[in-house]
Amino acid sequence: MRVIVGSAPPGREQHLGGDLLCVVRALLKKIRRRVLVGDRVLVGAVDWADRRGMIEDVFERRTEVADPPVANVDRLILLFSLDQPQPEPATLTRFLVDAESTGIPFVLVFNKVELVDDQTIAYWRDRMKSWGYDPLFLSVDQKSGLSALEEMLEGQTTVIVGPSGVGKSSLINALRRNQNISEEDPIHKLVEQNSKWFGEQRVGTVSKKSGKGKHTTRHVSLLPIAGGGFLADTPGFNQPSLTKVTKKGLAETFPEIRKMLAENEPSKCLFNNCVHLGERGCVVKGDWERYPYYLQLLDEIKIRESFQLRTFGTKREGDVRYKTGVMGVKQAEPRLELKKHRRVSRKKINQSILDDIDDDLDEDDWFDVKQRSRKR
Repeated sequence: MRVIVGSAPPGREQHLGGDLLCVVRALLKKIRRRVLVGDRVLVGAVDWADRRGMIEDVFERRTEVADPPVANVDRLILLFSLDQPQPEPATLTRFLVDAESTGIPFVLVFNKVELVDDQTIAYWRDRMKSWGYDPLFLSVDQKSGLSALEEMLEGQTTVIVGPSGVGKSSLINALRRNQNISEEDPIHKLVEQNSKWFGEQRVGTVSKKSGKGKHTTRHVSLLPIAGGGFLADTPGFNQPSLTKVTKKGLAETFPEIRKMLAENEPSKCLFNNCVHLGERGCVVKGDWERYPYYLQLLDEIKIRESFQLRTFGTKREGDVRYKTGVMGVKQAEPRLELKKHRRVSRKKINQSILDDIDDDLDEDDWFDVKQRSRKR
């Protein structure tokens, strides 16, 4: 993993702002502590000449995104295209629910406005407003509408997500092209070191057969931009997992439901655990466009939570335990699985040997063995 140096020991200040190529300490893998793109980490065993090191610890994360896995995110950009490929309401809903569940500020953006007429743009603008969103419309190909996004990026870590083929890598290339990087800029050191981060991202074409994008970007990349911010280019995917969304929390990810609950205040649903399926005393009606998608996602989450309850139960020990060391410092170590790493006792070994002998001998042989043992 490539790590940007944020602080350095005395005498190594010249390396601030540079980058180190690092491996992850084996203990972090054993305790299943993943190192994500965007993490703030502690690097040790540094070879300053070759710019290499080892990631020894991960600091606490402010925010975390599951799809794609990125940490310490300040803003999300949900990017869709108006054509090639056309937006699908079900897919769009999944991305919006996933973004709402993170609690991170996000903006919905539609690309490729040059491929449609004004009537189509107005249709999607009105439709999104009925959903509770105010989207941005732009054209990466014609470099129009980018200024509104550029103002949001400065000094922030921004993740661009969306299906394949909507223009995520093209948007990043357009936002990073012709950057005037001064010597005082935080990323000037990376330019001096000829970092590969400053090359343009690969861009693919939309499939003529399916009308959908191809998987051109295959990993998550955190790309520095002028002004101290970062852009994360992510692989396209059509089905966010929604692993962080619960049955009780799903309703909060729909602005339509939040609006209906707010309009009926101080009245509220009769039951505290109401999931808005037409229960007695429920104030949420089913006369809005995305209600079928809400029911579909609710069924999906119910099946997942039921499976997790049968598999793991209500209580599950973590994979990590903390041991207090010298000076009261807590150190993490892997929690061993019960009976997996315990040595087998001699009594159990001897008993297993007798059982094997018992299986090999027939009744007459076993009777002779007993007679000999009595004579002795």
